Amino acid sequence: MNVGLFIPCYINQFYPHVGIAALELLEKQGISVVYPRTQTCCGQPTANSGFEAESRGIYKLFVNNFQSVDYIVSPSGSCVHHVRDHYDTIEQTGNVEHIRKNTYEVCEFLVKILGKDNCNAEFPYRVGLHQSCHGLRGLRLGASSELQIDPFSYPSQLLKNVKGIQLVDLHRSDECCGFGGTFAITEEAVSIKMGVDRIHDHLLHHAEVITATDMSCLMHLEGIIKRRKLPIQVKHIVEILNSTVQ
Repeated sequence: MNVGLFIPCYINQFYPHVGIAALELLEKQGISVVYPRTQTCCGQPTANSGFEAESRGIYKLFVNNFQSVDYIVSPSGSCVHHVRDHYDTIEQTGNVEHIRKNTYEVCEFLVKILGKDNCNAEFPYRVGLHQSCHGLRGLRLGASSELQIDPFSYPSQLLKNVKGIQLVDLHRSDECCGFGGTFAITEEAVSIKMGVDRIHDHLLHHAEVITATDMSCLMHLEGIIKRRKLPIQVKHIVEILNSTVQ
């Protein structure tokens, strides 16, 4: 199996340790991982700002970078969702169809493709899972409450098998954090209020760490946490699944 690792631009710039953790986690599963050096953004920020036509060159570059691998895996549910659902705006060649069909978020890839639910990780902390909107309702990484279907969650399935972890139950486990990409810019006050509410839910249940499949959500929450000096941390889920206690 040949896997291409896609690291979103904001992770590359601000959270490179998350990209490294994603690489190490995949390699621990015995996978051959390639990292195309010419990869850039998936095109989501410009498309979300109303410039999808201008994003098509980015889409084509993405396809060129990853067309030769079996699967594309990324530690970002929102970017994966964008590739799957928005690359329908370019010509649907065989390579484009292959990319859209075989791009996966890390947890989804581990559970659905590799059949893994235990990464042999250890993380002895109280952890609250934030389920991002794109991951939950776009990729269906879990069952959102409004669907009234049997509960499931790929991220939770993996986290429950981490040694020493204590997953906390939240009052509103699938509510938006308020980031929403450009929403956090155009509706700043509402975005911050939503973020404060989500952090409060985690603090109320004595979580020490908030985790998620999207670093963009965690970036938003971390900004609020730091400005208000709140006693909680954020960690991307790949950091937890890749962790060991020395």
